[in-house]
Amino acid sequence: MKKAIIFDCEFLCLEGSQRRFWCAAHDPDPVIAQIGAVRLGLEDDFPLLGTYKAYICPIDRHGRRYAIDPFFTGLTGITEEIIEAEGISLQEALSSFDSFSEGAQCWSWGKDELNMVAISCYVAGIKPPIPAERFDNAVRLLLAAGMPVEELAKTPSNRLADYYGVEHPPLRGHDALDDALSVSYALQHLLRGGKLKPDVFGA
Repeated sequence: MKKAIIFDCEFLCLEGSQRRFWCAAHDPDPVIAQIGAVRLGLEDDFPLLGTYKAYICPIDRHGRRYAIDPFFTGLTGITEEIIEAEGISLQEALSSFDSFSEGAQCWSWGKDELNMVAISCYVAGIKPPIPAERFDNAVRLLLAAGMPVEELAKTPSNRLADYYGVEHPPLRGHDALDDALSVSYALQHLLRGGKLKPDVFGA
């Protein structure tokens, strides 16, 4: 079955990091700590074919592991204990994500791949294993489905399913898998309703 991968990532921050563009002396590099992804079928009833979730041990440019700030824990639910118990290397996470994708195009709400691959790989000193051409911006899909530009600008990924009134299990905002699910539920709804055509995905 033709498919698309909808993904999201959570990257390190302190309170105010986004407003400062991560440029304060005490801000961490915005490297990823979590990847979440959904495999969305682009045929038949447009089923959700599988999910992926990984925690990454975030390291700085000197190879030392970053501590998890309480603000980041409050935002994402990711704790030191979770990273210690479940965290894997960036290389391993990207390799397993690539395997999960099965070569399909990968879409995020914005350009999460810049943090997931470009920034994180640069900081870690590893070669990006997935080329930039494999990624695209899911905002483009919603534009194709007729979502107004002004609504796109103020609707985060974790609110997208609710924007379209899609019923779904409880989702936590700023959890990478749950945010990817929110986008996936919205896309599935639009595909099933005929407002979005599978060929827009390039499948």
